[in-house]
Amino acid sequence: MKKGQIFDGTIERVDFPNKGIVYISDEEKYVTVKNGIPGQKVRFVINKFKKGNAEGRLLGVLEKSPLETREPACSIFPACGGCMYQTMPYAEQMKMKEGQIRRIMDAAVNGEYVFEGVKASPKEFGYRNKMEFSFGDAYKDGPLALGLHRKGSTYDILTASDCRLVHEDMNKILVCVLEYFRERNVSFYRKMQHIGYLRHLLLRRGDMTGEILVNLVTTTQEEIDLQPLVEELLNLDLEGKIVGVLHILNDSLSDVVKSDETHILWGQDYFYEKLLNLEFKITPFSFFQPNTRGAEVLYETVRDYIGDIRDMTVFDLFSGTGTISQVLAPVAKQIVGVEIVEEAVEAAKENAARNGISNCKFIAGDVFQVLDELEERPDVIVLDPPRDGIHPKALPKILSYGVDRIVYISCKMTSLARDLEMMQIAGYRVERMAAVDQFCETVHVETVVLLGNQKTKPDSHIKLSVDMDEFNKVKNGEK
Repeated sequence: MKKGQIFDGTIERVDFPNKGIVYISDEEKYVTVKNGIPGQKVRFVINKFKKGNAEGRLLGVLEKSPLETREPACSIFPACGGCMYQTMPYAEQMKMKEGQIRRIMDAAVNGEYVFEGVKASPKEFGYRNKMEFSFGDAYKDGPLALGLHRKGSTYDILTASDCRLVHEDMNKILVCVLEYFRERNVSFYRKMQHIGYLRHLLLRRGDMTGEILVNLVTTTQEEIDLQPLVEELLNLDLEGKIVGVLHILNDSLSDVVKSDETHILWGQDYFYEKLLNLEFKITPFSFFQPNTRGAEVLYETVRDYIGDIRDMTVFDLFSGTGTISQVLAPVAKQIVGVEIVEEAVEAAKENAARNGISNCKFIAGDVFQVLDELEERPDVIVLDPPRDGIHPKALPKILSYGVDRIVYISCKMTSLARDLEMMQIAGYRVERMAAVDQFCETVHVETVVLLGNQKTKPDSHIKLSVDMDEFNKVKNGEK
């Protein structure tokens, strides 16, 4: 194989995340081709080599997979990069994700463990309570588009007027906003030239409450009258109800949804959502699980794994807006939540008070630093870190408590596998594992792991210092 060569082949399996495996001739060597489905015959071009194997770029699908027994659910599939697997039956999607998890975790886990499968989302479509749509064009100098990126493209935007991941209310709002700005020939922000006005449309909708927050993100380079747009939005025939329309100003060069300044055009700058009989106040940038009903399955799994915590102190590290803390609070002595985002901590405090929960303590700060300042000691620890996992400096401090049980929630199984290496060196053993499919039709899945401490507590601090030396040797490639 040489760079630039074109091959045809069949995708044997798809590894996490979204890596189709195609064998050419030598069974020892394979090509990784993204954006495919198991069983598809595809054409691809070799674009690089890595660790003895090649990576290829998909040029086209020559034959559909036998697993593709459904018609596309939306008009921009497969060009859109949002939904990868919507032509596969949902049961096949979960089976594929289970295989991905087992291939990674069986290699990462020492000894036997109980894998309890992938738990389905209660809603396969229309489950997302948050969506970030981008303004742009589908091709150079084309008409204004509002939606999602074309698969593999940084610039091309496809109008997602019938996106099936969100409630129909969001699609109606998207179409309304797009038509408003098309009629007025308003410019969109061009990332290379750093000129233009329209950037993003951030929509949040309570799946349980139906409350909707509309957030228009623009630069300050133009002045557009937005009040007629507000009136059009409020006159839409929606199942839910718009409770706030916000204008978010963002002049940063990076292509991220953030606020330099926020103006309320109508209503309020928050909405309410319910989860497991608790009520949460959510602001434009508050973290909240994007699949409300799937989150209920996830947190019920966490509650099952954590077991009996009566008269116990639980540390909820990377606690976000305190959802897990409040779910566990009724059956614990005390919950201590630590989260680096101050806005999320303030929301957690407010939500706990709203739900009549008084045994939760929320602290704003980096887990690595906060643990040195806490007087409390945990009996059980819950970890729900960002996608990249736990910082290598924070994890030894977490493990040094030597608690009997740790429940780890991960949205990126490769980060989880890396962290499990250190945790097992420190004397923990994986006992139970399950996944919750919060992201149907996509490449993502949440994984929940219960780890038990196999050592006696008095020895844990001494043993950890020795084992950390061993871990660092492994990490640095010395062993």
